[in-house]
Amino acid sequence: MTTARGTQLHDLTALEQAAAVRTREVSPTELVDHALARVEALDPGLGAFITVTPERARTAAAAADRAVLAGGELPPLFGVPTAIKDLASTAGVRTTFGSALLADFVPDVDDAVVTALSAAGTISLGKTSTPEFGFPCYTDNDLVGPARCPWDPGLLAGGSSGGAAVAVASGMVPFAHGSDGGGSIRIPAGINGLVGVKPTRGRVSNAPLGSEVTGLGVQGPLARTVRDAAAMLDAMAGPVPGDPYWAPPLPAGETFLGATERPPGRLRIGRYPDSGMPGADLDPQVRAAFEDASALLAGLGHEVEDVPAPPLSEGVFPAFEVVWALSATTLPVAETQVHRLRPLTRFLRERGLALSARDAMQAMFTLRVFARRFVQATSGYDVLLAPVCTLPPRPVGWFGEDGEADFERQKRYAAFPAVYNVTGQPALSVPLWWTPEGLPIGTMLVGRPAEETVLLSLAAQLEQARPWAHRHPAGW
Repeated sequence: MTTARGTQLHDLTALEQAAAVRTREVSPTELVDHALARVEALDPGLGAFITVTPERARTAAAAADRAVLAGGELPPLFGVPTAIKDLASTAGVRTTFGSALLADFVPDVDDAVVTALSAAGTISLGKTSTPEFGFPCYTDNDLVGPARCPWDPGLLAGGSSGGAAVAVASGMVPFAHGSDGGGSIRIPAGINGLVGVKPTRGRVSNAPLGSEVTGLGVQGPLARTVRDAAAMLDAMAGPVPGDPYWAPPLPAGETFLGATERPPGRLRIGRYPDSGMPGADLDPQVRAAFEDASALLAGLGHEVEDVPAPPLSEGVFPAFEVVWALSATTLPVAETQVHRLRPLTRFLRERGLALSARDAMQAMFTLRVFARRFVQATSGYDVLLAPVCTLPPRPVGWFGEDGEADFERQKRYAAFPAVYNVTGQPALSVPLWWTPEGLPIGTMLVGRPAEETVLLSLAAQLEQARPWAHRHPAGW
């Protein structure tokens, strides 16, 4: 369907779709039907969704149609289609966590973020694909297979929010919910030419059952534009009583969307291309993207300088590995079914169960001390600049079928993002560079704790200087 201006509905940003609903140029049902038709046409070759819920979406859209006709104030994103990552619980809709062992699990409760997005007026089309329990930095599972990069379906879309990224990059939905425990929003955003925001720890509630024990996992948006990402973050943000972490609220009257509409001023930006991970060398295209982003920032008037050496202690990477493996020790899987887990999941579970209580507590302590020291050491910079991944997108099957070898490859491929899950700082990926083959390569911007507004303001400035939303993969 096209609008009165001759624009295809999927060409509109989320904010443009919401505006069109308000002016009655388009109805929520028309938006949802258009989005579902794109899912039906494109998803079989891309693997964005595990579960599609057309009846629920159309029922919600019909109710939204009636609300528009009744008049009155509407929520900010009213009638806009979206999708929920299949690591988030959705009442009445199966939630598999990317595992064939939970193929029939249907929760009776929504995660808080699902409730928040619904309250903002969005309409979910279903559950996007994620790897088993969200562990790897790519998306593949035994339910629907790999999530494929729309720019080249022979390549992996990244993870663990790979399905969400595919849905947005291919124009099935204008933005989507994701989560990030070690780069899982920023990695697929960078691979698929999107904006992906990992908020400050505690900015978005993980209630009621989120993984607050480690403090690594947060939830955030994937979108094609900075403004859409900011608007979605506005909808998602906010604590729930009982949350263990609370990010300070924005000043009265301020929004994340509002931050994209004002210039960032002259910022001091510290850049570093060395992750500190042994063997994690940058591919020439990734280095070119990093240098180009540095030059662009300097050309916009920012003070860009090398960070002498990122204060990464020798123990932080091993400690992160321990804590990551700990997350696999409490999976809702019966002992008689462990053999059905994917090789990586089994490897992490076995490694975690072999740890002593002392090992576990020492690793947690190491990460907490590191986080404090890292934030203090880099506090003189408004923003840090780093690559997202060390290599361009990887072919389907590249990580292999051996759990331990798979994990080693991931460590070197995604050596940069997890540091900021440890520190809790906000970070985002922006698509500023494209390879000669036409593949996007994301660049990461990192802010001081709770300063998402600075990052979003800077990202909006970059988008204005180097627009990317007009770029589309084949089949758009």
